[in-house]
Amino acid sequence: MQYAHCQHLVRAGQHGLVYLGTNGELALLDRAERKQIVATARRAVADLGIPDGEYPLVAGISAQGTKETVQLAHDAHDAGAGWALLLPPSYWAKAVTEEALLGYYRDVADASPLPVVVYNFPGVTSGIDLDSDQLAALAAHPNIVAVKLTCGNVGKAVRLASTFSPAQFGVYGGSSDYLVPTLEAGGVGCVTGLANVFPAATARVFDLWTEGKRDEAQRLQAVVANAEWACKKSLAATKYGAWWFVGRTRLGLRDRMTFAPRKPYLEIGEPLRQWTVQTMGVLEEDEAAILEGAEKNGKADGAS
Repeated sequence: MQYAHCQHLVRAGQHGLVYLGTNGELALLDRAERKQIVATARRAVADLGIPDGEYPLVAGISAQGTKETVQLAHDAHDAGAGWALLLPPSYWAKAVTEEALLGYYRDVADASPLPVVVYNFPGVTSGIDLDSDQLAALAAHPNIVAVKLTCGNVGKAVRLASTFSPAQFGVYGGSSDYLVPTLEAGGVGCVTGLANVFPAATARVFDLWTEGKRDEAQRLQAVVANAEWACKKSLAATKYGAWWFVGRTRLGLRDRMTFAPRKPYLEIGEPLRQWTVQTMGVLEEDEAAILEGAEKNGKADGAS
């Protein structure tokens, strides 16, 4: 399933893939599973005829201790990832002082064979939220190269993007419902769970904006933002949407449990399933039209 889904995302126009993040349920996977997922993604990309190293593949390496995190960075590198995505440690959050927080990232970056992308998501780290000054301090490290801001703080994106060029420190939004505001703020893109459901439409927002078609980008951004509202309800809703709109229709996976969350998390109930399909469904027409256009142009045979 992962192999086929990965190839669908690439063919649909995604400019890079991130595995072992929040929607990837990193915290529920063991070390061997993490390596296998990254290796499968790298193989799926290679089998599309894309030369090694030409397609960005990012792997989450988050753990609570420095030693384990470094081990996971080496695992991700060996499995074929090109970058490492890293949440702050959050067990006993009161003990994570600024000195401990910055030291953790610097120690990992010193030992990591992969460039490190800071992952700032207070919702999954007991409220730990790296501020602009802390992120700027980390950006000075030669092996800390970017940040994913799932805090939703566009002001933070503006401050960082006005201080660092993308080559120095890339600023990414943490979801696609504010992709255009992130780009307008000087950011370079986003990492979004909705792309698992509508990869062509989310990528198209970025493409339209970079092509200077701002009105078209704004129109599609509005539809994307309304569809992504379902993702805000629960991880299980995102997974159900991915099964309904991709797994069921495009990958031939009739059993919705192939996209179900791992325990202890639970599937969403029937009322929320119906609401998820209705809410995400506003983007279905745009997604189909973009994919159809790509197929007619012969672009669906490989990465765009």
